[in-house]
Parts: sequence; structure tokens; C-alpha cells
Amino acid sequence: MKSTFPFLLGIFSLTALVGFADAAYLTAKHYAGVIPPCSLTNGCETVLTSAYAVIGNIPISLIGALYYLTLFIACVIYFDAKNMRVLKVAAYFTTAGFLTSLILVTLQIFVIQALCLYCLASAATSTILFILGMIILKKLKKSDTMQSVANIRPPFELIK
Repeated sequence: MKSTFPFLLGIFSLTALVGFADAAYLTAKHYAGVIPPCSLTNGCETVLTSAYAVIGNIPISLIGALYYLTLFIACVIYFDAKNMRVLKVAAYFTTAGFLTSLILVTLQIFVIQALCLYCLASAATSTILFILGMIILKKLKKSDTMQSVANIRPPFELIK
């Protein structure tokens, strides 16, 4: 694989780490019973105290933190063991994060009618991870194709 691949994975893992920090911060504030300050928008309190901020007693931010942590750990596993399957699963998993973020931003805009800066940062992080995940899958597919082609023997060699 080209030398850009490790750089791409580095950006992917750093982005997952940023997403984890954002979601973990919101989770800690949730359990502390504190609404984090919103500097650019004034809707954080409205969004973070809405019925859509939790599933049962579990804050959405905790689910997000686990999602981002899973992606980061998958990158660590890949860097350690070079397990392509883990990397592929992580790259496909970004689709779920992206779609979830799309739904949550839609809820903020059209249902809650308020925007949370931290939630928008998480949505941006999920979108970046999704784009990077699709690039990773494309590179892996290209690499698999190149390997398959390299393993094909010319017909005249089979006759010998």
C-alpha cells in the first residue's frame, strides 16, 4: 500500500480521539448534572435537556463516546496486528455514526429548534470519519484487486 495509507489512518485515529473527547466531556457533564457553556449558539441547554438527549437513562453522548472509542481502538489494533478485517469493520462502522449524526442534527434543527455546539462538533467529526472510512475502504479494495491481479499466472505458464 502507498505511503499515504499510514498518514490516512493516523488522521482517522486522531479524529476518533477528538470525537471521543467531545462525547466524553458531554457525558461527564450529563452525569454531573451540569450543562456545558455554549459560546457560539445558545441552544446547548435546550438540546442537552431534551427528550432526545437520552435513550432511557443513557445519554446519547455516552453512546457516542463508546462509538469513537471503538474506532480508536480498532486503529490501535490495526497498527499493532495489521489486521485488515478490523480496519474494514471500523471503516464500515463509520456509516452508522454518520447516519446517527444526520438524524440527530435533523432533530436539533426541525424538532428541538435549537443547536448545540458540542453536538454539531460531534456531527462534523462523524462526517469526517465517514469520509475517511470510505477512502480507506476504497484503498483497501484497490489493494485487494492489485494483489489478486498479481497472483494470476499467465496461461502459458500453466502449460509448462
